Amino acid sequence: MDFIQKNIRGFLLCLLIALPCQYLGNKLPLIGGPVFGILAGMVITRFLPFKETFKAGITFTSKKILQYAVILLGFGLNLHVVVNTGIQSMPIIISTIGISLLIGYLAYKFCNIPDKTAALIGVGSSICGGSAVAATAPVVKASDEEVASSISVIFLFNVVAALTFPMLGNALGFDTTSGEAFGIFAGTAVNDTSAVTATASTWDAMHNLGTATLDKAVMVKLTRTLAIIPITLVLSLLYAKKNNGGQSTFSFKNAFPTFILYFVLASVFTTICMSFGATAETFAPMKNLSKFFIIMAMTAIGLNTDVVKLVKSGTKPILLGFSCWMGITITALIVQYVTGIW
Repeated sequence: MDFIQKNIRGFLLCLLIALPCQYLGNKLPLIGGPVFGILAGMVITRFLPFKETFKAGITFTSKKILQYAVILLGFGLNLHVVVNTGIQSMPIIISTIGISLLIGYLAYKFCNIPDKTAALIGVGSSICGGSAVAATAPVVKASDEEVASSISVIFLFNVVAALTFPMLGNALGFDTTSGEAFGIFAGTAVNDTSAVTATASTWDAMHNLGTATLDKAVMVKLTRTLAIIPITLVLSLLYAKKNNGGQSTFSFKNAFPTFILYFVLASVFTTICMSFGATAETFAPMKNLSKFFIIMAMTAIGLNTDVVKLVKSGTKPILLGFSCWMGITITALIVQYVTGIW
């Protein structure tokens, strides 16, 4: 009861703000509910009276609800489909993730970018945008300002990709009779699901392909999502070692993010159910709840974010996001060309 009384005000505040943000995100999917949530939270917190009474619930929402969102995300993954798609797209996925993480690491080592910001932008750019940031933030114990900055940077290049990639595909001579080549490109070079959907749907509309490009892009995107598991595991080990003063001995149980284990179990459960005849629509409510939880969590992060401090963080995160985005795009094109997909 004490737990409920302590957190209920902040939780309900995040819920009330998230509802219209979800509506706006559905109307403007290229921007998306999470971005509206962060922006609304950052504005409202400047005028929020008696903020201390909401603080505990806001923190609970930004931390725990975020983890619950990642767990529920697992119900959208049929591992059989992901494996079949991954056989074709895996070289591109591994290459793009590798180059983005390398760029993030070099930015941390040589450009004086904070390690947590570099990790969030590198992982978010290379895997699946806001969902990857949601999974990574608790592992590296990122502050709300670092999460807000990373989400904002990733959103910026989501929009750029959705607006420019269909034209780039035409200029580069992608096959316009099939959605496969451009679908793989969109699924690997664009990070957030909403932007992947917008980019692939535009290509389908331009070349009268129905949903061929969209279907392929979404499957590749789901395959990329599974990279959350090894990436968060490695990061948890690295940060556990760092927090232990550089010692190599530490508790694996304490280092491993438990919510990622539940994410895996949700994926396995979904796969088993679908092999016995369940359809994707069966798990749609849980996927939708996951999306709404992410909006709530991003709202809470916005409420905990100091806009002045965020602005003072400067242009370095944007430059890092641009570098990751360009590295991923160029790498995806090169590997597709070398493997004969393009």
